[in-house]
Amino acid sequence: MRYLLISCCFLMVSCGSYSKKHQLTEREISNKFITNPYFSDTSQDFVYKANIQVYDNNFGGLLIIKKIEDGNHRVVFTTEMGAKLFDFSITETNFKVNYILDDLNKKLLINLLKTDFKALVQERNLVSRRYIKDSFDIYKTTILGKSHFYYVSDQLDQIIRTGHRKEKVHFLFTDINNNIANHIIIKHHNINLQIALKSIQ
Repeated sequence: MRYLLISCCFLMVSCGSYSKKHQLTEREISNKFITNPYFSDTSQDFVYKANIQVYDNNFGGLLIIKKIEDGNHRVVFTTEMGAKLFDFSITETNFKVNYILDDLNKKLLINLLKTDFKALVQERNLVSRRYIKDSFDIYKTTILGKSHFYYVSDQLDQIIRTGHRKEKVHFLFTDINNNIANHIIIKHHNINLQIALKSIQ
């Protein structure tokens, strides 16, 4: 029983908040929702030159993101010659694999890509906490059961997915014009997975 209590206490401490570890100052919630504007225009396809590094493999090509309608996006990754590597449909309530190359068809990888692309394209998320640090307003929300912190200055600069007080995945948006992030990096800290995107529009 003593061991169980000690283990529970240790778990509670180790799962302490990311906000305390990174000395974020809590403020009153001013907006009920946080918005990601980067893939919100249904009138255009968002086309990026893409490199996906997963373990010891590199896959290069084009990533096309299309908003079909509110809460509904299509994400397709092809070689530059047009051969499809994966094709996902992402809605507010569903993630569908329309196609995936056999070399990428691993359950763990699909789940990682699911959470990454869901966070990348989801437009509106309910805010549970608001913080400030330096020049950032920081909004905590939950996507697919995982905590995400949105760092906002004049625009959305970063999203950080956390777990057990640590940064698990870092989304970095740079070179932003007209609500388009021309450079995007998605880097996992606990496994060798990185997605680098550069707009070619």
